[in-house]
Amino acid sequence: MGINELRIAVTLVSLAVFVGIVIWAWRGRFEAVAQLPLQGDEQ
Repeated sequence: MGINELRIAVTLVSLAVFVGIVIWAWRGRFEAVAQLPLQGDEQ
């Protein structure tokens, strides 16, 4: 495996990780956190 194949592999793995993070974030896991600024102070 030459240096170019290694660079291609690292690029593809990085792209896959990025797409995975974007999909994870879009699934609504942060919906509760996104609503915090809209809620009143409850002290």
